This record gives sequence, C-alpha cells and structure tokens, in this order.
Amino acid sequence: MKATDFISLHKNHFDFKKFVQAAIKEDVGDGDHTSLSTLDKTKKGKMRLIVKEKGILAGVEVAEKIFQLLDKKIKFKKILKDGSPVKFGDIAFTVEGNMQKLLVGERLVLNIMQRMSGIATNTTRLLQICYGTKAKIIDTRKTTPGFRFFEKWAVLIGGGSNHRYGLFDMILIKDNHIDFAGGITKAVSKSAEYLKKKKKKLKIECEARSINDVNEILKVGGVDRILLDNFSPAQTKHAIEVINGKIETESSGGINEKNIRLFAETGVDFISVGALTHHVNALDMSLKVFK
Repeated sequence: MKATDFISLHKNHFDFKKFVQAAIKEDVGDGDHTSLSTLDKTKKGKMRLIVKEKGILAGVEVAEKIFQLLDKKIKFKKILKDGSPVKFGDIAFTVEGNMQKLLVGERLVLNIMQRMSGIATNTTRLLQICYGTKAKIIDTRKTTPGFRFFEKWAVLIGGGSNHRYGLFDMILIKDNHIDFAGGITKAVSKSAEYLKKKKKKLKIECEARSINDVNEILKVGGVDRILLDNFSPAQTKHAIEVINGKIETESSGGINEKNIRLFAETGVDFISVGALTHHVNALDMSLKVFK
C-alpha cells in the first residue's frame, strides 16, 4: 500500500506530520549543534541509503515524506520500492539537499526504516513457511505506543494483513471481557445490543478457550469470527471441523516460525502473531555521504 493511501486510511487516528515534528523536536531540541558548528548552513550534499543485511525493504515512502517535511527543496531519488527483497550493498534511495537538514532527518529515517524492514522481513518469512495454505498472517495490538501506524504498515509491505487497528474498529471479546461480563453468551449478546443501539457496523470476534466455548459461541450466534486462543494444532483442527465454515476462524497464542505451519495446515482462516511487531530484529542499514 502506498504512503498516501495508508496515511489517508488512518488520517483520523494518526497525524503523520505531527509525528515527524514531535520526533524531530525530541531529537533536535534547541539545535543540532554538531551540524550547526561544523557545516556551512548554505551548502548542499548527497547521501544514499545502503542496505547491510538481507531482508525485505520497508519505509522508503516514509523516508521520502520525512525529507519533504524537513525541506521541500530536498531531492529524493527512489531506487528500490517498499517490499523489495534486498541484500548487503543494495542502494534503496539517494537524497540531495542542505547538509544540515539531511543530517537532522538521518536518524529518524533510519530508526523507522530499520524497524519497518525488520517487521516486513519477519512477516514475509512466516508467509513463506505457510505457502500453499489459505491462512492469512495478521498482526495484533502488541505494538509500540505511538508507532503502531508504521508497524502495521510494515506488516502489509511484508505481505501480511492487518487485524483491527485499535479498540475502535472491531469488537473483540477476549477472556477478560468474558469473565467480567459473566460469560460468553452475556458478552456476545451485550455487544450485539450495543451495536444496534449505537447504529454501528462493526464485526464481532469472540475468543474461545476450549471446544465448549466454541460450541457456546456457535449457539449464541451473531459472531463473525472465533479466536481459538492457545489451542494446539490438533485442537484447532477439531474446532474447525466443529465450526464447519459457519464462522471465520483465527488462531493465536504461542505461534512462531517453528509451529506456524502446523496451524496453517489445519485450515484456519487467520493466524495472528504478536511477535510480528513486538519481537523484531531491525534490518541493518545506513545513510552515507557520497560524491
């Protein structure tokens, strides 16, 4: 998904410009005194982003927008697109403009791109493991506060799909909701009543902790997806047989690259993996001056 599309989709709950301004303010404070003291404020220079590790590239369009916000006169030349497989030595883009402005943006661009690329790389790896099955790999709300926008975008770049963006765009009845509400039937019924009263059209997903929970969810009705939480692959397969295509299914809990294929082969529709965004190795890269 392109930057303009993703930014537009989430414009009501994420302000890209304000994020960049806040990040720059946090880093620069009352001035980048190293650059201010060593560089002529009128001189221009060139830099290029060098990939130093194999993976999936993400954040090129983010970098372009950041440099545009820093200085509209900066020239950005995209060489590789988001989602491109990369290896050591690949050049993702070049930038040319005021030296001081380039160096102000350097670390912010790298911080975002390295993390986004790590997430995209991890997502693609899991998708490749599940190749040939119908399972879609989706993220969770286990994201870095204030950085969710970039992390969920990176999942898309890596070929995965987004679960709900936040608490506002889906009803997900989890174990704590069920226990507080007094059971699955009460929780689901109250959710349906709430949506009707508020005239909202949101999907309802309900967590199941056992096959008995699955049966209760099927009985109460009105649920769009069942979350099979911490089920083993064998238990998941049995639950899917019981559900028999009546409702979408999602597996979650303790899923990693060692066992994800087993879950995908059960026929589950979605596999949510919190580690996509909270257990990430940033992809190594650097911005370097060149003539």
